[in-house]
Amino acid sequence: MSLYKTELRRLRKRRFVRYLTLAGLLILLAVAAGTFLTNQKIGPAQRAAAEQEAQAQYQESVRGAEQFKKECQQAKAAGSKDDHFPSDCEQITPPTQDSFQAAWFMPATFDFRGKFEVMITAFAGILALVAFAAGASFVGAEWNTGGMMNLLLWRPQRLKVLLIKLGALLSATLGVTVLAAAAWTGIFWLIANLRGSTEKMTSGVWQSFGLTGLRGVALVLVAGIVGFALASLGRNTALALGGALGVAVVGQFGLGILLSMANVKFTEAYLLPTYLLAWMQKKIELQNWNSCNASYSGECKPETFEITWQMSSTLLVVGVVLTLGAAMWTMRRRDIT
Repeated sequence: MSLYKTELRRLRKRRFVRYLTLAGLLILLAVAAGTFLTNQKIGPAQRAAAEQEAQAQYQESVRGAEQFKKECQQAKAAGSKDDHFPSDCEQITPPTQDSFQAAWFMPATFDFRGKFEVMITAFAGILALVAFAAGASFVGAEWNTGGMMNLLLWRPQRLKVLLIKLGALLSATLGVTVLAAAAWTGIFWLIANLRGSTEKMTSGVWQSFGLTGLRGVALVLVAGIVGFALASLGRNTALALGGALGVAVVGQFGLGILLSMANVKFTEAYLLPTYLLAWMQKKIELQNWNSCNASYSGECKPETFEITWQMSSTLLVVGVVLTLGAAMWTMRRRDIT
């Protein structure tokens, strides 16, 4: 039997990986269920209710403005100098009908064209966490139990063994991700039909969703590689998971607080989640409201800084090369014992 098939079977038999994958899929189902329950399809009844609510809010605001104007006039007549009222009571005017639009009172509805891209990002983020932990556990457990040492005695080609393990992990991760992505798309298409709208879905929109999905799959695979490489470096699952926790808590949360206290411009540009989000959304524009760029009309516009998916891809590639390269180098130079 080939080593690749053996590693696939070993990965499939690991209870931690099975339970972790199941937990990730259950979380995705919970997100889908929550979306279904919190949205509804817009019809004549919902539009009529929204128009009634807008009209009621308008009339209430008109009555409130008239009452406030009356109180102002009474206070001025009594000689009161209450700063609560303007100097001229005629300045108090009721709002216009246009200030209360029925669209503001519409119930939540799931527009597939406008909202599914956010769901792709959520899907990729959840499965990336699963892939990272599964990759770390897959190779880390082998070192902890001595299975890797026994395997290297049977197959002394260390780098080949490591890369075959990684190949088995990535192929399994890719298979699960693609199947889950197809189911994810189908579920939200059904939700949009039942609780929203699928209008304006052109070929260009589908192509954009497809490219976003491909970036999501790439993110999941990168997470699996990094988790696998870190656990291989430390020969322990805890090193990868502890390192990830350290980066999240100390390197991101702590760094963010430190940069904010130092009044560094564009604090988010130094944080990893910003680049991951830019990778999925193609670009993110950061704004510095402490800086004012006056326009010709005198409007104050904040200074901006744009992070693109190309910048994020460089970071992802560097991360993969460094972690996997280090894991391969240590695997080659270390003794089995």
